[in-house]
Amino acid sequence: MGLAVVASKNGDSFVLGPGLCYTLPLITRRSLAEQVAFHPLGAGIYPKATVLNRFIAKLIDVFLAAAAAEVIVPVGLLAGVAYLFVADGFAGGRSIGKRLIGLQTVLPDSREPAGFRESIIRNIPFAAAQVLFVVPYVGWLASTVIVAFEAILIIGNEQGRRLGDELAGTQVLDAGRLALPE
Repeated sequence: MGLAVVASKNGDSFVLGPGLCYTLPLITRRSLAEQVAFHPLGAGIYPKATVLNRFIAKLIDVFLAAAAAEVIVPVGLLAGVAYLFVADGFAGGRSIGKRLIGLQTVLPDSREPAGFRESIIRNIPFAAAQVLFVVPYVGWLASTVIVAFEAILIIGNEQGRRLGDELAGTQVLDAGRLALPE
């Protein structure tokens, strides 16, 4: 398998081979917009984040929402659901779980981090699953179906975009590979 490290006009380095193209971010630190503008795969096309990392980040966020429901009994469920809605709008497209794991939600077309509007739209399916989970049996089943459907879309989609991402026009990326300025 012949691999070559190629430097472009703007100083980026790429590892090229049959079916392989990977930028070397440790050589140069550029913004996401600068990296994608010269990305050999084309503008607006990004490698998807690892499915396991996305699962762990979402699990952390769901645990935080569930903890809010248990700790703040009168309004905890609403606080947890509200957090799930707006979580990806914090700190440049990073929820607490995404920040801990090193992921980021971005708008691939405009090369900007997701805001609160996009976060609310993309998290409607998970917030609905959280609300349905309160109802015994039927709610548990419905929540499982929603989460399983979203997981299948993440795995099956070339860019790792689930239903919420498609609705909001967002994508989750590994912030270590393609970092936006904070």
